[in-house]
Amino acid sequence: MRNQIEYVVHGKYALFTDPITKIGGEKFTYQVPTYEALKGITESIYWKPSITWIVDEVRVMHPIQTEVKGMRPIRYHDNENDLAYYTYLRNPCYQVRAHFEFNQLRPDLKADWVEEKHHNIAKRAVLKGGRRDIFLGTRECQGYVEYAAFGSGTSCYDDYGEIAFGPMFHGFNYPDETGGAKLETRLWAAEMVNGVIAFPPPEQCEWVRPVKEMDTKSFVLGQNMQLVTKE
Repeated sequence: MRNQIEYVVHGKYALFTDPITKIGGEKFTYQVPTYEALKGITESIYWKPSITWIVDEVRVMHPIQTEVKGMRPIRYHDNENDLAYYTYLRNPCYQVRAHFEFNQLRPDLKADWVEEKHHNIAKRAVLKGGRRDIFLGTRECQGYVEYAAFGSGTSCYDDYGEIAFGPMFHGFNYPDETGGAKLETRLWAAEMVNGVIAFPPPEQCEWVRPVKEMDTKSFVLGQNMQLVTKE
């Protein structure tokens, strides 16, 4: 796609938390990154409210390995220490391919629907390592972004065949992107083929569940929005 970007993101650790493990306070990572996590990384590279990033696919480069760490989570009801075990992915590395679409639900931002401008800025942002800090799932897992052509190099899963990960969290449906008045969560049956996971578009996810009521954020020129033009 002409408005597509490609990059590689890597770090020392990653924690793409399985929501089920949050209930007991001991987080356990998914084996592969979620769509929402990769979308967040892409938005940290470059984002504007007039565009929506769509993650097309991810390629797992390094072996899937986990490491358990003893953590001291914050206890808000008293001053005593607590102990929990978090399971992280170790030495993760992923090639990502994503493209953006203009948010048709935000006609108030139509003046910013300039494809060439956003694409060129996004490509420069990839070369600079992103505009904001990159995290692999959680705040303590620092990530680093570099340019890499998708499919280049060797993945340890190139000839591995198919791996099914079962039902996984895909992402959130925000009112700004759906036009609804509620926040929803999406699930899908994840599958990796020779190291590559091709994500379905958000509207094609198999299971969608409501989370809570939520309104669309409004942008008003001159109040919480400014239009910058070149002279």
